Amino acid sequence: MRVALVNTNRVQPPIAPIGLDYVAEALAAAGDEVSLLDLCWEPDPAQAVRRFFNGQDFGLAGITLRNTDDCGYLTRHSFLPEFVEIMAAVRAATDAKIVVGGVGFSVMPEAVLGLSGADAGIWGDGEFAFAEMARLLESGQDWRKTPGLIWCEGAEYRRTAPVTRGLGDLPAMRRRWVDNRRYFEQGGQAGFEGKRGCGAACVYCADPAAKGRTTRVRPAAAVADEVEQLLAQGIDHLHTCDSEFNLPPWHAHEVCEELARRGVGGRLRWYAYCAPAPFSRQLASAMQRAGCAGINFGADSGDPEMLARLGRGFKPEDILNAARWTRECGMAVMLDLLLGAPGETAESLARTVELVRKAEPDRAGVSVGVRVYPGTRLAESLPPEGAQSGFFLEPAVAPFIFKLLDELIGDDGRFLFFDPGRPEKNYNYNANRRLTEAIRTGYRGAYWDILRRYGEEAG
Repeated sequence: MRVALVNTNRVQPPIAPIGLDYVAEALAAAGDEVSLLDLCWEPDPAQAVRRFFNGQDFGLAGITLRNTDDCGYLTRHSFLPEFVEIMAAVRAATDAKIVVGGVGFSVMPEAVLGLSGADAGIWGDGEFAFAEMARLLESGQDWRKTPGLIWCEGAEYRRTAPVTRGLGDLPAMRRRWVDNRRYFEQGGQAGFEGKRGCGAACVYCADPAAKGRTTRVRPAAAVADEVEQLLAQGIDHLHTCDSEFNLPPWHAHEVCEELARRGVGGRLRWYAYCAPAPFSRQLASAMQRAGCAGINFGADSGDPEMLARLGRGFKPEDILNAARWTRECGMAVMLDLLLGAPGETAESLARTVELVRKAEPDRAGVSVGVRVYPGTRLAESLPPEGAQSGFFLEPAVAPFIFKLLDELIGDDGRFLFFDPGRPEKNYNYNANRRLTEAIRTGYRGAYWDILRRYGEEAG
């Protein structure tokens, strides 16, 4: 079947649509003919859609939504209005069956599907389900039997059960469908994936809803093959797309050992998201030998009670150990903080800033306010009006939290803020002019590390 794939993510600096690259590879492996439209580079998305579909006889069109918004309490920038406009242009341009997918869709599928005007959506893994839908359509069978499908019938949304297959069944990811080289030149990095799903109990995280609560790993050899494919394209700065690279630790060790065995470590720099525990000096050393240049730890808080409220399975001392071991192995350290969650106090904020200083990271990202995603434990614990707003900031600290943080942090340049109102210290990557400028002048790597190096070298 002739299948069209459309990337709707137009955030700058640009981030390559790795999921669409994977889906295209799976469709091609199943014998389908794939054409891809990347709207990231198009000044007029609607016109590009009309031009792409004009005269083309597609049986199926897959549209990806990477994010619903920028997750910022202060900014609350939604990507949905432009997405809806693009969907309307696709609907007007083709008679193909239109299906929405992507992480942004999977986080709140019914809501997005209702806005999009698509025929259906696919929750979770798109590679297997999309190829199966193409097969059903082409053979004249009921396409509603597609695993993980969501559609509206009358006034009700219906779902089919997802079929979660092992990631070892995926075809080799040659990364040939998206212009990854262009993304690297203008976006500073490329992504690769080692696993999906997360069984952690974090109260705010939407990853389990979007990717499943069971961790499924890719064979280490397949991950290393993909990394070498990107290296062959001249892309030597990468970032893991795993929720947390070190969960489970044994798989992280296997991937690092395979990369080191192939001698890849000396040819690239890559960065990872990690949990502060379980983490060890042995893993830090293995990551460094495999080419890892920096780790972003989701620390959230330095207060033990707040960590427990957030459902985090580690303690403040775990954060200190992880940061120390990473530094000792010669890698940069970033600590991501999530402040203002339910139960936050002036005392817990002070303890968090104190712990960050003790941990001595290269940078610490300060995000105030929590994005409330449907289906999370946080959403279920809030009153209806709080959950429906989509964002939460603890009322007990809301009147003074920004002033207190300014007093606690002072002029410590290691702290970055998810706040466009502080352009010199802003790490909200969406439309970040300083970050875009750094990439344009040749900086590559994780965005927080680009901002760190650019700031230090600029003065």
